Amino acid sequence: MQNLAQEIIQILEDKKAENVVCIDVSDKEYLVDYVIIATAMVGKHSFALLDHLKTTLKAKGVEFYATDEESEDWIIADLGSVMVHIFTQNHRAKFNIEEFLQTLPKRLI
Repeated sequence: MQNLAQEIIQILEDKKAENVVCIDVSDKEYLVDYVIIATAMVGKHSFALLDHLKTTLKAKGVEFYATDEESEDWIIADLGSVMVHIFTQNHRAKFNIEEFLQTLPKRLI
């Protein structure tokens, strides 16, 4: 799972995504183990990043369980253990999910 997250980060950075971060939430009460957040230069760049992720990862057998690509300002891809958020700069600042993820409670086992 960590390898998948690293591969996603590399793909996004290779295609000029900005400020790519990976947050390990495996010990928190959340749906996935890793959340990757990236900033696209403009809206069309968001779609291009998602398209490149799909093309590259599906060829390697990675399943995309769901994607939300209704808005070019915030695209979400659910890959099971990894959730990818691609934002335009203004939307990333507006929603600030990095801060939200830090406030999640620890998982009770």
